[in-house]
Amino acid sequence: MDIRLTNSKTRKKEVFEPIDPQNVRMYVCGPTVYDRAHIGNARPAIVFDLLARLLRHVYGAEHVTYVRNFTDVDDKINARASESGRSIAEITAETTQWYLDDMGAVGVLEPDEMPRATAFIAEMIAMIEELIAKGFAYAKEGHVLFRVREYAAYGRLSGRSVDDMIAGARVEVAPFKEDPMDFVLWKPSEAGVPGWDSPWGRGRPGWHIECSAMSKALLGDVFDIHGGGNDLLFPHHENEIAQSCCANGTEQMARFWLHNEMLQVEGKKMSKSLGNFFTVRDLLDGHDGMPGVPGEVIRFVMLSTHYRKPMDWTAEKAREAGATLRKWYGMVDGVAAGEADGLVAALADDLNSSGAIAELHRMAGAGDVAGLRFGMELLGFLDGGVPDWVAGPQVDLSAYVERMVAARAAAMESKDFSGVDALKQALIAAGVEVRMSKAGVELVPGPGFDAAALEKV
Repeated sequence: MDIRLTNSKTRKKEVFEPIDPQNVRMYVCGPTVYDRAHIGNARPAIVFDLLARLLRHVYGAEHVTYVRNFTDVDDKINARASESGRSIAEITAETTQWYLDDMGAVGVLEPDEMPRATAFIAEMIAMIEELIAKGFAYAKEGHVLFRVREYAAYGRLSGRSVDDMIAGARVEVAPFKEDPMDFVLWKPSEAGVPGWDSPWGRGRPGWHIECSAMSKALLGDVFDIHGGGNDLLFPHHENEIAQSCCANGTEQMARFWLHNEMLQVEGKKMSKSLGNFFTVRDLLDGHDGMPGVPGEVIRFVMLSTHYRKPMDWTAEKAREAGATLRKWYGMVDGVAAGEADGLVAALADDLNSSGAIAELHRMAGAGDVAGLRFGMELLGFLDGGVPDWVAGPQVDLSAYVERMVAARAAAMESKDFSGVDALKQALIAAGVEVRMSKAGVELVPGPGFDAAALEKV
């Protein structure tokens, strides 16, 4: 089966043909580990986890190498250590494990390799030395910088010219730069900041060189797929290409570049000032009076939107996803997996996860439980079997059903439904799924059911 992917480099959907079908290689930029991952960080983790699953399905698990790095040397980490009084090693070890735990909770399998930047300093220094030797970089005042104008193809990924970038972007003007667009490969480290000995003095790497050195060490000079969020397209990925191609003497770094779109919350850009910024752990455990959301539900909502479209996280989508998954888990429990060619075809068409979920709905409606089981497995919803939350807590909600029926009857008389709406929202906030129809009222404890919140209704 052909896999077709939208290549950011060509801006076209192309048939994916690996360099070596026996050794399919993918690199994805991972997190900078200084704090909890927010829900926007979960989107690329889930998207590229799904792509890795598809590649393993098509080429065989033993023929796919998926690498996702950890940036564990960074000014944000240094600042967090300074303000907290804790060691950098302690912070990065803790936050790395947080990330793995939180991503595991949303069904993200650990990649084949998870390199940490601090373990590849020697490889970074060697690559920088190669760039200097070839005239693509220069050392000045303890810094080493890349000569952007020496790489003629710079800007090809993002579709910008160097002059336009200078005119439209805020670039750091520094006395040690030959050109405003030149970017840092190595910088000096003052006392109390992590540093390593180098030909240019004690210092630490710039951000971009990390991925160039780690991908080369683990996947070779040229590999199949490089992925990440579209916020990394420029300058990070543009700079990676420049460094890697110039140091390695290649025309490309990766054959396919994939970028996922960003995430919003309730229709607005996520920000702390708007009060809609929260972490994956906030969602899992519950926050601001809201019940927790199971990882499978978070994954379902994320995959319900195509990776190249902006995704809007809403509480309503999470409630709907929980109800759907509860029904599907009940259908496939104890059933052997069959086939689902339509679902695989959807994923093979530019990782169309929303189309794949539509196929799950179709199979569920048609009673194709074997196909439904296979599809749920491939999409990462059954790694640990049917989750515990599906059974739901054993709780008597009959009193609340009676209250809702009475409130609805009163509203029909008065034509004032505000009381019904208020009761419904209070139940939903407690994690109860409210199903109202002409036949009556049904209340079901949802995946985020909160008994303490229910007592206040």
